[in-house]
Amino acid sequence: MAVVLLLLALICGAFSSSEAQTDFDKLPESHRKGIELAVNQINSHRTIQQHFLFFKSLEKSDIDAGFGAKFLYHHFLLKPTTCRRGTADANHSKCAFRDDRPVIDCGICFKTFNGAIEETPKPNIHCVYKPTLTQEMVTNRIDTCNKMSYSSGSASVLLVKTNKN
Repeated sequence: MAVVLLLLALICGAFSSSEAQTDFDKLPESHRKGIELAVNQINSHRTIQQHFLFFKSLEKSDIDAGFGAKFLYHHFLLKPTTCRRGTADANHSKCAFRDDRPVIDCGICFKTFNGAIEETPKPNIHCVYKPTLTQEMVTNRIDTCNKMSYSSGSASVLLVKTNKN
């Protein structure tokens, strides 16, 4: 019986992992670049033991600032995998998601110019384990992103074209 349950768990893990990869592939390239920034930052932390990958997009928005510039905001979840941190070429097909660890809730906002992430203003990446996320943290995350887009004279990135998934 234990073998059947283990096999079922592995099949479900592989399915949810491939589904997350499909969702990632459907995102616009600029949003994928932002996720990659956050994933690289999380996976570079010394205290992180598992390799984290994109799991689910919760909310995204962008505003066209004109002349090839855009401000983007993306709220998404990262989930730990069975792979150890630092695994070379870790991807969804090699690293199944773990369900025994909390997800990381991320909010990222950044400016792109002709599809490339700009260094100024510096991208704001705010990621925290979901159980410790507070409403104050969410409010600060949103305020920081709004200030980033207002500094250029643009409308708020969180008030324009919000797409909830």
